Amino acid sequence: MSISFANALGIHETALQVRGQRASILANNLANVDTPNYKARDLDFKQVLAGKTSAAQHFSLQATHQRHLVVGTSSEDPNVLYRVPHQPSIDGNTVEDQIEHAEYMKNALAFQASFTFLNSKFKGLTSAIRGD
Repeated sequence: MSISFANALGIHETALQVRGQRASILANNLANVDTPNYKARDLDFKQVLAGKTSAAQHFSLQATHQRHLVVGTSSEDPNVLYRVPHQPSIDGNTVEDQIEHAEYMKNALAFQASFTFLNSKFKGLTSAIRGD
């Protein structure tokens, strides 16, 4: 009987990837807090996670020849949304420092929780393989 990592790890591997993507977006917002006309961005974690888990159940296209057309590629991630500011600034920047820091910290805690859970899953699998 073979071990399926997808079954063993469940949704947590995908959740860790989405949390990492969100951390990058939030860090970019914080880096641009003083950039005129910069628009704060974020993603809806639940929506993206649901999309990735349902997409994993469907087939994907793969180019098998160099002349095949690439389908569905875009430089913009459709999951990344713009944040509506509570108090817009005069220079057009929509990054609100306190909100971005709070969201970043909440995401970091959730990332750590997912990482800790995955780590315990791997320890359990290792123990099962060794027969401990």
